[in-house]
Amino acid sequence: MEVFIQTVVSGVLIGGVYALIGLGMTLIMGVMGIINLAHGQLMMVAMYLTFVLFTYFKIDPYFCIFVTMPALFVIGILIQKYLLNPLIKIESILPENQVLMTVGIGTVITEIARFIFTSNYVSIKTPYAAKAVFIGNISLNFPMCVAFFIAVFFTLLLFWFLLKTDIGRAIRATAQDREAALLMGIDTSKVTNLTFGLGSALVAVAGTILLPIYYLFPDIGGPFTLKAFVITILGGLGSTVGAILGGVILGIAESLGATYVSMGYREAVGFVIFVLTLIFLPGGLKRITKI
Repeated sequence: MEVFIQTVVSGVLIGGVYALIGLGMTLIMGVMGIINLAHGQLMMVAMYLTFVLFTYFKIDPYFCIFVTMPALFVIGILIQKYLLNPLIKIESILPENQVLMTVGIGTVITEIARFIFTSNYVSIKTPYAAKAVFIGNISLNFPMCVAFFIAVFFTLLLFWFLLKTDIGRAIRATAQDREAALLMGIDTSKVTNLTFGLGSALVAVAGTILLPIYYLFPDIGGPFTLKAFVITILGGLGSTVGAILGGVILGIAESLGATYVSMGYREAVGFVIFVLTLIFLPGGLKRITKI
């Protein structure tokens, strides 16, 4: 029983970080109506930036958030403004072309990282990397606990931003009905740029707090793009609350699969959940929970 409890708790912890990754993709999906398939690659950029700051400037990974988050916010805005907006303005080009553009962006980012850092696996060693938190007989990895609480903080901050600020309300209005928002005087083009930047900033936080836990290499972005995609589909396209639930469910499912099936099948759990969702719950959790 203790093994089961520890497995579930560990799944919840990593699921909280997954939720933060999924929230970034969900925001972009809600406003733009497309899936950003360069999402994980943007996270990889934040991880390498954190690696450089820690290795050469001895900045603690968690403090690197104050650098990676604004940096990826700016990069996200630039990508949206100069690479995706030109496609949006051409009416003859279908939304699928914008998705293909994000695939190209992700590929270019990966190859640039490979050129600069090579394909070698790297990691960082912090004084607290091997520390554990004990709750009774349950042992939890300290960096994972810190990552979870940071993810929860930024998730709550995002909801406050969306609910209590004028820009947040404009984002929600644009996601619900772009044409109505435009008629109400909202600059939807500016909102779109800000949303892509915000989604990139959220995934930058996730990448930064995951670096003390994961090995880093240029192709790490692909699996995390898949995770974000599964979370977005599972939670219901455009549903922020659904993305949180989807992230936690994916984290628990992966943890249970690794413990009771095989560690080698951990990543396959996402594929299974994705297929089952498409077959039995095509509308995602939003359809049954009304979120």
